[in-house]
Amino acid sequence: MSKRDYYEVLGVSKNATADELKKAYRQMAIKYHPDKNPDDKTSEDKFKEAAEAYEVLSNPDKRQRYDQFGHAGMNGSGGYGGGMSMDDIFSNFGDIFGDFFGGGFSGFGGGFGRSRSSQRVPQGSNLRIRVKLTLEEVSNGVEKKVKVNKNIHCESCNGSGARSGSKPTTCTTCQGSGRVMRVTNTFLGQMQTASTCPHCNGEGTIITDRCPTCSGSGLTKGEEVISIKIPAGVENGMQLSMSGKGNAAPRGGIPGDLIVLIEEIEHEFFKRDNINLLYEHNVSYAEAVLGTQVDVPTLDGKARIKIPAGTTPGKMFRLKGKGLPALNSYGRGDLIVSINIWVPQSVTKDEKSFLEQMNTKSSFQPDNTQKKKSFFDRMKEYFD
Repeated sequence: MSKRDYYEVLGVSKNATADELKKAYRQMAIKYHPDKNPDDKTSEDKFKEAAEAYEVLSNPDKRQRYDQFGHAGMNGSGGYGGGMSMDDIFSNFGDIFGDFFGGGFSGFGGGFGRSRSSQRVPQGSNLRIRVKLTLEEVSNGVEKKVKVNKNIHCESCNGSGARSGSKPTTCTTCQGSGRVMRVTNTFLGQMQTASTCPHCNGEGTIITDRCPTCSGSGLTKGEEVISIKIPAGVENGMQLSMSGKGNAAPRGGIPGDLIVLIEEIEHEFFKRDNINLLYEHNVSYAEAVLGTQVDVPTLDGKARIKIPAGTTPGKMFRLKGKGLPALNSYGRGDLIVSINIWVPQSVTKDEKSFLEQMNTKSSFQPDNTQKKKSFFDRMKEYFD
């Protein structure tokens, strides 16, 4: 038997909007609902047929394929046919019924819906702290011990909230389930809704004899020294999460997390560029002309580099592997040394005379025909 056109099933035009499709499906679902038509196989088939049509037409991608190729374009991607149970239909289209019947839908009298009954587990709130790190600590990784002010379990009642020697009692309103059920009669049959128990706030128990120390909350203010292992290679502004190290939860619930915000202390010499370090080193004019060897600082000591004769300002040297480690990998960045020419702010009379003599020599005359390399050109040369 060939399938009917989906638009025909829902009674809408081919250019129907999403709202029009939803409205049409609701009407069909109510009309042919099994609770309204008990033991009527024809109504049940039409109910499933409407669900199949809406499942395809409410999905933009499936609808486009259907409009272009018809049922052949579905290739099994849409359609319930006879193989989909009524529970599956209610599970997939619960929002339709929830919208129509006012939320909290759990099923009609026939038992097709799914009612849930579960206690609410209290949860502690998260805490945020800042941890300041030097570049040396970032380079090697570090373990920091921090003192955190937080909610902790009350020692008098061991976090139960009940006075020592007593216990919480089962909530008589929800019988310990944490949820209350309400059944209302509709023209389709009985409708059942579930909500959090207002008496115990969903916990399933009531404290009748409260702990005098914490007034029944199960919590007091306290301090905890927490050891934080910070891996090498973290960056400024990065957040690390420590599960269960936040505020304790009332009455044995789930504690919150401790969020650690990394704050990098500015270094005296180095600037950070991802995993690379940048350092500027000053040499005298004579050293730049004649060449020299200089010691430059690194994060783990000093390194010597050779400055060749004729080095110009902005020349860059790379010290491979002297940068920072990449987080969670084996790579390591470089230390990039940029050379500056130191220009004295004042000179003696003899020094001035010497410089004036040098300035008359042809070797000291600048070549303005030579194109000056930009910073980006020098960076390109460095990476090449």
